[in-house]
Amino acid sequence: MNRCPITYELCGKDRYSTKGLRLLSKKLTTLNDFPYTSKEQIQLASRLASKLSIQGVQPKLSIILNVAEAGFQVVEKNGTFIMKPPHQLYEEVPENEDLTMHLAQLTGIESPLHGMAYNIDNTLSYFIQRFDRKPRNQKIAVEDFSQLLGFSRETKYDASMEKVISVIEKHCTFPLVEKFKLFRRTLFNFLTGNEDMHLKNFSLIRHNHKVELSPAYDLLNTTIIIKATEEIALPIRGKKSHLKYDDLFNYFGKIRLGLQDKILVEEMDHFKNILPIWKTIIQQSFLSLSNQNLYMNLIDKRWQQIQ
Repeated sequence: MNRCPITYELCGKDRYSTKGLRLLSKKLTTLNDFPYTSKEQIQLASRLASKLSIQGVQPKLSIILNVAEAGFQVVEKNGTFIMKPPHQLYEEVPENEDLTMHLAQLTGIESPLHGMAYNIDNTLSYFIQRFDRKPRNQKIAVEDFSQLLGFSRETKYDASMEKVISVIEKHCTFPLVEKFKLFRRTLFNFLTGNEDMHLKNFSLIRHNHKVELSPAYDLLNTTIIIKATEEIALPIRGKKSHLKYDDLFNYFGKIRLGLQDKILVEEMDHFKNILPIWKTIIQQSFLSLSNQNLYMNLIDKRWQQIQ
């Protein structure tokens, strides 16, 4: 019995579920394998890197969905999705990122359409829809926090979560709303072992006469991939590890973000109630059993750490 790599639903002998295909397009009845091996995708991403508007350390391809031909296609411009192949050094990165993005959506964190697609060598690549594009290739203004704070790609780890708050206070239309979003994302990243949320992984989006946090992206459990010892990328209260309830809730949530006690208590209850659902989704994911166990054990450890 197959499981859909977009929705994690059981789908019999089919590669994808009907629901998964319809998320991509209501006209899609099947999805052909992406016509490259994982190795070919990495080579292609390297060759096209200078021509694409997408950047970053991990290899990426700009793609579109061709509904008529029932498949994804690589393009040099006007891409509407980003495709990330399996990593050449670390195992199960697409499976990890897709799962973590699923958990974020379940938690109430706004995220773009995403999933995984089979390649011709039967590996899986991760895809995510671009949130900075409108129909007819119109662009939406997006700036990452590294740009907004005057940091570079080389210094993107040199700030702090307090600096991230300052960007929200200065630029967002409704700062308190965005501060709550930031708190939820920070707690989520801590619990799911994402210690790579540097400045370039936070962005503001300007549309509908409003400036707000962009949908979440680049969420993955880096701790189980690289066996990281730190817990977050940007320090809170000068700390990157050994974070406790007092650091995250009393200091960061209450004092620095200005969230009310009632909201913080409700958020703690929200995560407590969602954790069993997380574990069910982890068990349905495409991670190997060993990495599923590592993921769940880390969540348990981090949750106990903030009790």
